[in-house]
Amino acid sequence: MYQTTMELAREGRISDLGAAAADDAGVSARQLCERIAEGTAIICHNNRHADGRPLAIGKGIRTRVNANIGTSRDDTSIDRELAKARAALAAGADAIMDLSTGGPIDAIRRAIIAETDLCVGSVPLYQAACDAVVNRGKAIVDMTVDEIFAGIERHLEDGVDFITVHCGVTRSTLQHMDREGRVMDVVSRGGSFTCAWMEHNHAENPLFEHFDRLLELVRPYDATLSLGDGFRPGCIEDATDRAQIHELLTLGELTQRAWEAGVQVMIEGPGHMPIDQIEANITLQKRLCHGAPFYVLGPLVTDIAPGYDHISSAIGGAIAGSAGADFLCYVTPSEHLCLPTIQDVHDGVMAARLAAHAADIVKKVPGARERDGEMSKARRALDWEKQFSLSLDPALARKRRCETLAADDHGACTMCGEYCAYKVMDLRKKS
Repeated sequence: MYQTTMELAREGRISDLGAAAADDAGVSARQLCERIAEGTAIICHNNRHADGRPLAIGKGIRTRVNANIGTSRDDTSIDRELAKARAALAAGADAIMDLSTGGPIDAIRRAIIAETDLCVGSVPLYQAACDAVVNRGKAIVDMTVDEIFAGIERHLEDGVDFITVHCGVTRSTLQHMDREGRVMDVVSRGGSFTCAWMEHNHAENPLFEHFDRLLELVRPYDATLSLGDGFRPGCIEDATDRAQIHELLTLGELTQRAWEAGVQVMIEGPGHMPIDQIEANITLQKRLCHGAPFYVLGPLVTDIAPGYDHISSAIGGAIAGSAGADFLCYVTPSEHLCLPTIQDVHDGVMAARLAAHAADIVKKVPGARERDGEMSKARRALDWEKQFSLSLDPALARKRRCETLAADDHGACTMCGEYCAYKVMDLRKKS
């Protein structure tokens, strides 16, 4: 009988792909095996993703970064999305999610999977909804349960490594939201589809009601369930309310059921949230979901930063990561405004990587603080090549240095020139 990564780990065994993932993560195969067995780490890899790079996420591993790409009805260019996939890879993303809702969605997803060896995620419900409207002339709320599950299977067959499924969006949680009231209701696209479907059909969320069917479908692919946060707060006013916490309680129960079936799980989290609530939210998720890896969007710490939301997200991501979040979903400068450009993808990945690295220093991830120490030594020595090589974005650091280099270069930056503090201190030593 086929054994999943989690089942092998419980027997103290790890596959060759798992060993490669451990090496990339900077932990021993034994350590990763133990953490997978207890559910505090995962290896994201669909066994049909032949050329995919297995990605370890979770306890003791450097904070990972995901980049979202994908078409909309207003922009269906496959070439542009492939260029974004390449930009995400070049910028150092660990994973990409295809969130396409326009054009030939199957072809776009397969092209993205073929374009890089990065771990790939998706939200199959998006396509199921689009297919219902475009191909079958239905309303989203008229999707059948079988059509929803068929959409999930198609993504798994194509080799998607992790799928976001909004299993915690239930009729009970929706009632909690309605009774308490929210400024922005449901801002998750998948969450809103599910809420509308439940209301129209007077039925429970099929992914919650038929969760065992979902597990049976996912298990042969050894893909990871990313349990989505359909009630994530879309503004700081809605953060940490009853709907968000009720959904999290449900996800904790579903996590245990997935583990019993040998299926790996990570949990998705907020969203918009003021700084003083972030650490408590991470602690709560880890407690309620039994230490499962936490995948957060941001969090964005203010609602007034359109055009700068990658910075708002980096602030929240650094705090979330340092408190224990394992996986950061980037936010680009285009968030809340439009589809991101290729440059936006680069900038979003860099901002998220900066947040992740700041968190890793606090989490004492091996090599994180040491890199900063090496940078300090290179700066003190005015060793520019070493500084470039240690930078998160070497090309940008080199460009900024070279385009402002003074004709009478003193080896320092053009802010201080011959009055560089390091040079002054060197003169003191010589005197």
